[in-house]
Amino acid sequence: MALRGPAGLGPGSRRPLDEAVAGAVGREAPALLAAGGAPEDDEEDDGRGRGLLRWDGFSAWLHCVCVVGFDLELGQAVEVIYPQHSKLTDKEKTNICYLSFPDSNSGCLGDTQFCFRFRQSSGRRVSLHCLLDQFDKDLPVYLKKDPAYFYGYVYFRQVRDKTLKRGYFQKSLVLISKLPYIHFFHTVLKQLAPEYFEKSEPYLEAACNDVDRWPAPVPGKTLHLPIMGVVMKVRIPTCHDKPGTTQIVQLTQQADTNISVILPTVHEVDIFRCFCPVFLHSQMLWELVLLGEPLVVMAPSPSESSETVLALVNCISPLKYFSDFRPYFTIHDSEFKEYTTRTQAPPSVILGVTNPFFAKTLQHWPHIIRIGDLKPTGEIPKQVKVKKLKNLKTLDSKPGVYTSYKPYLNRDEEIIKQLQKGVQQKRPSEAQSVILRRYFLELTQSFIIPLERYVASLMPLQKSISPWKSPPQLRQFLPEEFMKTLEKTGPQLTSRIKGDWIGLYRHFLKSPNFDGWFKTRRKEMIQKLEALHLEALCEEDLLLWIQKHTEVETVDLVLKLKNKLLQADREHLPVKPDTMEKLRTHIDAIILALPEDLQGILLKTGMT
Repeated sequence: MALRGPAGLGPGSRRPLDEAVAGAVGREAPALLAAGGAPEDDEEDDGRGRGLLRWDGFSAWLHCVCVVGFDLELGQAVEVIYPQHSKLTDKEKTNICYLSFPDSNSGCLGDTQFCFRFRQSSGRRVSLHCLLDQFDKDLPVYLKKDPAYFYGYVYFRQVRDKTLKRGYFQKSLVLISKLPYIHFFHTVLKQLAPEYFEKSEPYLEAACNDVDRWPAPVPGKTLHLPIMGVVMKVRIPTCHDKPGTTQIVQLTQQADTNISVILPTVHEVDIFRCFCPVFLHSQMLWELVLLGEPLVVMAPSPSESSETVLALVNCISPLKYFSDFRPYFTIHDSEFKEYTTRTQAPPSVILGVTNPFFAKTLQHWPHIIRIGDLKPTGEIPKQVKVKKLKNLKTLDSKPGVYTSYKPYLNRDEEIIKQLQKGVQQKRPSEAQSVILRRYFLELTQSFIIPLERYVASLMPLQKSISPWKSPPQLRQFLPEEFMKTLEKTGPQLTSRIKGDWIGLYRHFLKSPNFDGWFKTRRKEMIQKLEALHLEALCEEDLLLWIQKHTEVETVDLVLKLKNKLLQADREHLPVKPDTMEKLRTHIDAIILALPEDLQGILLKTGMT
């Protein structure tokens, strides 16, 4: 038989998912809700009696909150980190300092919001308890946490203040999180930052205490999140949602009277506003992102650069963009030398920059998008042209897409006409975004469906799964075999767009996005095979089997079955609950059929 068989757990530890406690609408005397939303005992104290420790709730959403100010002698400096026990390395603090302020040339007067992403220091231990992975498994692949990166969500204020030596008040409130919920955290900052700049630290502490009372970020649940007198209603998407739909559950009118803000999305940006200057070339940009080509967005401010980079990454959804991307990147970034060196080809990364120095430093990059100021909703900027790279001398160059790339697919004139008609009719930007997002979604699905169909064919037949042999292997992915399937079942079945689809697939198969996608799908299929193998074992008469085998073989079987159960639990195998229960029953029955001395030993060895 061949049966195969985080850090800081004090303040940062997590309770199990089914013990997640929902936060309350009232801050002083919270009425606790279970993660599913059902009322619980009002006497419960913040869930601490059910295994929830101080700052557990906070850690599920945020790593920490930072305040970055400007010191005349030190320059940008982290003034406050909250909660105070939060760990940041010196390198991480330096990155946060420089990324939390716009470049001086941006001239951002007033309030500015943007987002950045930076690499977690090597050697640091995982900041969130591994049980949070239970939330991750139900998320769409493009919303899963990347353990190697943090997001920084910034609210920067620069206003004239004659009482200060520099003549300006300059400060940023920054939320550091593993979660890529851009729209959600920007909304949180809009509620917090203006008040914080007036009321300072006690206000920030009270806000963090509110976050600590929030329910866990469970996908698929409608969550009520109170913060400083405002209640936000959100729903985090799940991998089971139909792509392109928004599923914010509308409760009864009476239940909604306390809701201040309803967010239709936690992660999406205004994609049309970002693509507006370049929507004539949106299909070409989709190809560049799909293929993981090195891409630079040069913009006047961090707001424009970060929104545009995030819109580009978002345009191949529901595919995940597997390469690195930096919504806002500065010359002080710890990866600056790595990403700007001329000794090797530019890496597969999307950078958002605002410093004019990059126009010279990144001249050798093959694809550069230069955008002007993004217009307010309703105003349409002049459409930029595709220009040759040699024409890009400085950041003052005219807006345009600077590339010599020749798209594989013919331009879809229908979507351009539809968006232009919307511009003429003064259609709201939100409606234009829905049209553009649906177009990108259909384009990506048309591209990926043939790959999904072919990869599904690599799965062994269920009848080939034997309980007494290791699960069968997946067949190998053969590019030429896949190409032959495109003649009958290619994207022409679902897309009206003509062009060199074969060339696009050949290029894609060499890209980081294909590598990441295929590794994910392969892992899912191997887990499915393991789950089917478990089910096959459960259907066997194991008591009859042990009658024909020795004690040693029976003990070996018990140990391997226990390992199977541990694997199913550890790897979240897609196994039905009754299958797990059946297997436990089988194990117990086999143990009881053994001599008493062996029973005692086997009952002590792990789970049954």
